[in-house]
Amino acid sequence: MADISAPGYGRQNGLSPRASAGAGPGGTSGQGADAELGEAVLARAVAAYRAALGSRLIAGYALGSLAHGGFSSLVSDVDLGLILQDPLRARDRLTVHQVARSVKAGGSALDKRLSVFWGTPATLRGPDRGGRFPPLDRLDLLEYGRLLTGSDARSAVARPGRAELLVAGAEFALGYLGGPATLPGRARGWARLRFRDDGVLNDIRSPARLVSRGPRRMTKIVLFPVRFLFTAETGQVGTNTLAAEHYLAGASAPATTLVAAALGWRLEPPAGDEATTLLSRELIPLYAYYIDDHIARLRALNRHRLAGRFQRWRTWLLP
Repeated sequence: MADISAPGYGRQNGLSPRASAGAGPGGTSGQGADAELGEAVLARAVAAYRAALGSRLIAGYALGSLAHGGFSSLVSDVDLGLILQDPLRARDRLTVHQVARSVKAGGSALDKRLSVFWGTPATLRGPDRGGRFPPLDRLDLLEYGRLLTGSDARSAVARPGRAELLVAGAEFALGYLGGPATLPGRARGWARLRFRDDGVLNDIRSPARLVSRGPRRMTKIVLFPVRFLFTAETGQVGTNTLAAEHYLAGASAPATTLVAAALGWRLEPPAGDEATTLLSRELIPLYAYYIDDHIARLRALNRHRLAGRFQRWRTWLLP
């Protein structure tokens, strides 16, 4: 295996950023045998949704690392995008959730990692609300979505702008990575049975605890802020490889050893002591850098309330 722990790995080996990230739409996805495991989950899910939705299913797409490359059965999610016919129906959400639950009950670790994004042309175009296709995933659909079934309907999808991507990424980070959640956000999470994971904040503060959670948890916590920084600066999908390469090329970015190492951890778990030492030294500086960057960006957009939540997050996170 090539040494991807060295800063600037893709560039040093003569790879363009997009080439080092994997193939785009219509190309070869994932990483050989490892990706075949994820493709099998997608195939089962698509068959189940075709049976449940019938002619209402316009198209189904592979998203995430199974579409743009870099899939790892050790840590990756299995992302599926669905476009349904208009109009949106009251039962659509229940149907999507029921089918997802049936696939996740298949028993394998990858079955349980199925994540389904869905909408109709009207909800993906913007005027209608509903479905589940956040801006970051909508951009992924447009740039990398690989058609699995039906007819390509991405011409109906509105491309999110830079500001929309920044705000969506910031709100996701506050909910997933341990930042302060607003009361309405908590209420929505309760209604959807999607609880905010307050344990992430403790994991960031306690590297030994984070290492004990395994490589999936570690790599997400390290690489999510790197991916959000990339999307905020470029307006592009923050794939793990593209985002890390961009970050490692920065002259002032901290925690470059940790970011480079986390790419390797996606394929092979690290030794516990080695990872704990590296996380202890570099994880907090990485988050401080990310949070400070986004405070400035959000203030520039006059999103002062959201910037204030990032400021409180910084206060909670740092000694």
